[in-house]
Amino acid sequence: MKKSNSVAALALAACTIVLFGACKKNSDTPVNIFAGITYQTEDQMGRPAINTVFNLGADKDAFNTTIPSAMGAAFQSKFQSRLLALNPAYTTNALGLSASAFTGLLATDVINVSTTGTTTFFDGTNVLTGRALGDDVIDTELLLIFGGSAGTSNPGLTSDKVNANDKPFLSSFPYLASPW
Repeated sequence: MKKSNSVAALALAACTIVLFGACKKNSDTPVNIFAGITYQTEDQMGRPAINTVFNLGADKDAFNTTIPSAMGAAFQSKFQSRLLALNPAYTTNALGLSASAFTGLLATDVINVSTTGTTTFFDGTNVLTGRALGDDVIDTELLLIFGGSAGTSNPGLTSDKVNANDKPFLSSFPYLASPW
């Protein structure tokens, strides 16, 4: 009996070493789980589709591993060039933001949270103050990129035509609908 417990403990230790050993190591962003081993972020997505739309090639991986405080300086000008390539007629969007101001906001990929108002991605008044489960973030992003100052330019480009989750969200925790 004692021997089988030792074998089980040894197997668990071996699995743990393999699991953590498979993570990409990088000494620039240490998170010490075990002495001598460090780990780094491989993906982040505060705002869906931003990296997908505004970065090309190797910039996608660089964006995912850049700490948020350095993102604006590293990516804003690239985002602005990409925005103007996607929509050469862009002057301001429905928020009244110029290309520079808008891409500066997007280049730092974090979810802002309002502690005093509505938590929403965009409801016509409140903007980027968080994300509620039912927020249509892709439509909002398309509207802000292609909708112009009144939000009515390019109507064929301002919606993905997916207007709701396929199942209703729950009214209590965990809020997400069952996947089946």
